[in-house]
Amino acid sequence: MSIEIEVVNSKKDLKKFVKFPFSIYKNHPMWVPPMIKEEIDIFDPHKNPAYENAESKLFLAYKDGKPAGRIAAILSHVANQKYAAKNLRFGWFETIDDYQVATALFQAVEQWGKEKGLETMTGPHGFTDLDPEGMLIEGFDQLPTIAVYYNHPYYPEYLDKFGFQKEVDWLELQAVPPYETGIPPKLLRLADRIKERSSIRILKFNNKRDVRRVVDDVFYLIDETFAELYGTVPISEKQIKYYVKKYFPFIDKDLLQVAVNEKDESIGFMLAVPSLSRALQKAGGRMFPFGWFHILKAIKGKNEILDFYLAGIKNQYRGQGIDLLMVIEVVKAAMKKGYKIAESNPELETNTKVQAQWKYFNPRHHKRRRLYKKSILT
Repeated sequence: MSIEIEVVNSKKDLKKFVKFPFSIYKNHPMWVPPMIKEEIDIFDPHKNPAYENAESKLFLAYKDGKPAGRIAAILSHVANQKYAAKNLRFGWFETIDDYQVATALFQAVEQWGKEKGLETMTGPHGFTDLDPEGMLIEGFDQLPTIAVYYNHPYYPEYLDKFGFQKEVDWLELQAVPPYETGIPPKLLRLADRIKERSSIRILKFNNKRDVRRVVDDVFYLIDETFAELYGTVPISEKQIKYYVKKYFPFIDKDLLQVAVNEKDESIGFMLAVPSLSRALQKAGGRMFPFGWFHILKAIKGKNEILDFYLAGIKNQYRGQGIDLLMVIEVVKAAMKKGYKIAESNPELETNTKVQAQWKYFNPRHHKRRRLYKKSILT
């Protein structure tokens, strides 16, 4: 048995890197394959603006001459500047069920970190908070949202064995829209009082053109309102344009809530999207010839699962009930469209305020993801 680690240095190798998970999750009912072209673009410095403030090094593992694993090492200069750290991130970790392969991949990342004079390594996460982050440690029988990656149960075992320790966990919740009881009257009365005493209002969109006028504001708000959350990094103007282009096609005008003040300035947002997980499974990583059809059907057609994707409120407007106003509007829209299940994306276990928004809808914690940390000092 021989294990070799090679650095990805060509387009051919990058395709191998991106396509590797398709071999170890083939026919797995809970794995949601990413779009191959989008994954390739993530690691293209000419297409991903994150490279203006970051470096990466991708590694492929081969066992007996066959692809057996992969990992991405990411040196985020902007993150290290924000947190006054000497840290190396890792992400896009995948391996066959072989601890020696995992060890070789971790060692490759660790060695690069030492060469760069770094002190710690954390992961899995990416260039920014909008990349998939956290390793699944609970809920292996649950379908993931498109914001995260699924992983095999032996992955966290391998990280523990290699010496990684918990840095932070994210929780994921699931709730059912209140079709039988309706939205609790207590919440509706409270929402009415908030509207009476506040000049804040929630925008209504007539079409996607209306949405396009404010979608840039949403991503500026993401950058500002997420600033204090663990692991987040500032995103540049180019990155905002990059993410707008990437996510705008999936936005349903009825499921985007934007709060504005008396000056019509955007001060908060809540974005829910139809679940694309099953559609991406059917697409098999490719938009053509039929992937676009499955995705369009999930967006425009009947869909039972609604993903609460992102939400944020400017600091000076928090605690005024704006989040409640947006939640109620999303729930109304979800019920009108016939969604049966609402899913959260990962929420920091310490972020009790955002989790409190779910308490009136009988939520259950059904998944947990973990970010790990390890010292790489000699």
